[in-house]
Amino acid sequence: MIPSSSYPEVDLHRLTADEAIEELEAFIGEAYCAGVPAVRVVHGKGTGILRSTVRSWLPKQRLVKSFRSGWTWEGGDGVTVVELAD
Repeated sequence: MIPSSSYPEVDLHRLTADEAIEELEAFIGEAYCAGVPAVRVVHGKGTGILRSTVRSWLPKQRLVKSFRSGWTWEGGDGVTVVELAD
């Protein structure tokens, strides 16, 4: 697996939960069509609302193979790394 620092990323800071999901859905669709193996989703740590919204939404998506919290050097719980389906 390539280092996550080289994955394309979307920054969802300052968005509402609904806006974030709309942005994320478009981003994942574009990344999948471009053949990108994985993406980084930056939602921040804050209150955890965006993180929980994103992580509740991801398992329901057919383009998502798996996801995980970022490693410490990737941003920890402020980042979700998403592996896209083949």
